[in-house]
Amino acid sequence: MQTMLTTIVTWLSFNFSLPAIYDHPRIEFVAPETMHAVRYQGRGPGASARHALHAGPAVRSDQLPEVEALYDDATRIIYLNQDWTGKGPAELSVLVHEMVHHLQNVAGLKYECPQAREKPAYVAQDRWLALFGRSLMEEFKLDPMTVLVRTGCMS
Repeated sequence: MQTMLTTIVTWLSFNFSLPAIYDHPRIEFVAPETMHAVRYQGRGPGASARHALHAGPAVRSDQLPEVEALYDDATRIIYLNQDWTGKGPAELSVLVHEMVHHLQNVAGLKYECPQAREKPAYVAQDRWLALFGRSLMEEFKLDPMTVLVRTGCMS
């Protein structure tokens, strides 16, 4: 895994002017319910993913949108679905997306709003997929309008 992360950092640094920081995040493979707990609970200022992991689900996970992966700034952990194997461009693109967030975090990059930091991650993920003749739309049903909404700052 470390070699894969190093390769992704090098690619991101070369193609997107992100800093080549080789202090890799920890990777944890978790159930979808755990990712929902981390993402949708206890995520206010000062809350940690660790607290959310033990808080238990407030909403059934089948009522929430699917979470492919996520990165926790405080703990520097990338959470991947327990079924993630890293085989194929689509699965690797998920790791590319989360590594963008790790580099943004470790470098202390600032954005207008939390959603704005998603834009470089989606651009990198889509460009990674394009290397294999694929796209965010084909692999994840993410059309440009959806990406625009997910990456825009709402006043």
